Amino acid sequence: MGEDFAGRAGLVTGAGSGIGRAAALKFASEGAKVVIADVDVDGSEATKAMIDQIGGEAICVRTDVSQAEEVAAMVEQTVAAYGRLDFAFNNAGIAGDIVPLIDYSEELWDRVIGINLKGVWLCMKYEIKQMLAQSQAHGGGGAIVNTASVMGLISSASNPVAYTASKHGVIGITKNAALAYAASGIRVNAVCPGYIVTPLVEGILERHPERKAQIMADHPVGRLGVPEEISEAAVWLCSDAASFVNGTAMTVDGGYVAH
Repeated sequence: MGEDFAGRAGLVTGAGSGIGRAAALKFASEGAKVVIADVDVDGSEATKAMIDQIGGEAICVRTDVSQAEEVAAMVEQTVAAYGRLDFAFNNAGIAGDIVPLIDYSEELWDRVIGINLKGVWLCMKYEIKQMLAQSQAHGGGGAIVNTASVMGLISSASNPVAYTASKHGVIGITKNAALAYAASGIRVNAVCPGYIVTPLVEGILERHPERKAQIMADHPVGRLGVPEEISEAAVWLCSDAASFVNGTAMTVDGGYVAH
């Protein structure tokens, strides 16, 4: 186990599976105390068990990031358990159904935007409030990473409209927060994954197997990514090694957007 995050505490949303689980494990392996936040209670407990096995420290907090009171409680429980909040990886998100824009329902739009974009905004709202309070009381600041997507930088006619809108929005609010709070010692960045082997992507491919060959071809490296490759980037962005990195949207995509 490393010590890069020894003495630090933070939270990871969507940590019950996929990229969030890999990140929670990586943070814990580097010595951090981690709050595992997800609506999937069973998945969160499974992530905690994995952290326990490597000698890490974590708690689970059921959180729907689209609900302000639950996000506020997530941050409060982090501070209650560990005394502070040094980093956050706002990773929770959904794809939504692959439906043409003209057939996209208002209900689905609201759900995708509510989790992917409003959820990231709510997380930053309460995380930054806590980080500002810590900075004023004890010095320091914090680091936040938001999960965007390659679809926050480019688009595709076949990609769901609300997902694309939400991920473009994540990059926008990441830059806004990075500029607004840099002087307070709070860095805010985004990571933009390509297609990663997660339950979210596997679900898309199960429902639309005809898209698999094209998705593979869109990645010049010839394969999809794995969650650990995204978690490495997210953990690095939260680390002191990235102290001069702020307001960036880092692609981890096997060359997807380099076409």
